[in-house]
Amino acid sequence: MKIINIKSTYLLLIAFIIIGNPLNSVYSQNLEAKIDSLLLKVFTDKNGPGGEFLVAKAGKPIYQKSFGKANLELDVNLTSDNVFQIGSMTKQFTAISILILEEKGKLSVNDLVSKHIPDYPLGDKITLHHLLTHTSGIKDFTKMKSLRDISQKEMTPKMMVDFFKNEPADFAPGEKFDYNNSGYVLLGYIIELVSGEKYEEFINKNIFDKVGMNNSQYASDRKIILKRAYGYQKKEYGYVNKTQISFSIPFSSGSLMSTTGDMFKWQNALNLNLLLNTETLKKAFTKYKLNNGEEFTYGYGWHLINVNGNQLRRHGGSVFGFKSMGVYIPSEDIYVIGLTNCDCNSPTQVTEEIALLTLKALKKG
Repeated sequence: MKIINIKSTYLLLIAFIIIGNPLNSVYSQNLEAKIDSLLLKVFTDKNGPGGEFLVAKAGKPIYQKSFGKANLELDVNLTSDNVFQIGSMTKQFTAISILILEEKGKLSVNDLVSKHIPDYPLGDKITLHHLLTHTSGIKDFTKMKSLRDISQKEMTPKMMVDFFKNEPADFAPGEKFDYNNSGYVLLGYIIELVSGEKYEEFINKNIFDKVGMNNSQYASDRKIILKRAYGYQKKEYGYVNKTQISFSIPFSSGSLMSTTGDMFKWQNALNLNLLLNTETLKKAFTKYKLNNGEEFTYGYGWHLINVNGNQLRRHGGSVFGFKSMGVYIPSEDIYVIGLTNCDCNSPTQVTEEIALLTLKALKKG
């Protein structure tokens, strides 16, 4: 009888552990099915380009799947190893690089641009903080009609800065928030000036190598990149290969490549303070105020928003042939990253939906 009781108690304990653990058994299968359902509504063409998604809780993956093709011409399916262009998610790495240099005493986010680029117009009024928070008022080069004239050219960072620096300002520094790629190109140029290294080299040495992001790099259409996901666009008559641009144009505002696995490592590295101390990193996730005292929802490289009472950190990217979105819920340590290889498939909404679905499921569990 004692043996039976012990066995019963043991079985009850095991059942409690399984049911009580939100990542196990029927519970996790149910969450997986719901995530699948959300993604299959976006990726309806299994023979077309698709996407790769990873969901993590408490620093561990709980979902990872691929949908669609990495290469249409070779009929190759996407896998978790595929390397995507991440577009404006590059801004996270640029912002953290500025904070790395600040922690080393090489610069300050309160520095005037003129300290590093003496001849920059309004450089004695624009700070690095303004550039980081999209409140500088400088002209966004992606809105300039003359961009098409240089889109295929190999530009140095100085040439890119010279391309937009004499454009009239849209507003006075700190007057309003207006998402701006030029500001992050300027930051990349300043990283090079201050560090004495190319932006690409600085990112590799100070972030990718330290975090173990072995599949991440500065984008190139010429280099052989193992497991590259090819980018596509969709026309009325079907899919076409993405429009070619020189990656020296988006530069530090949008020219990095990565995988979902590497982006997961990136999020964990931030959480574990592998790159910056807590106080410095906090600057990236702080909501700041405009000159009139109005708060806006952008830190340094991340949008900081409230959804249904939940604080989210998120940022996406869009570049010819690719889209990306990463969402992090700090309170529950939930991270969702979605990368797609057709700008016809946006991961923006579904990535946030998956994050909120996971949050709801974990709380219920």
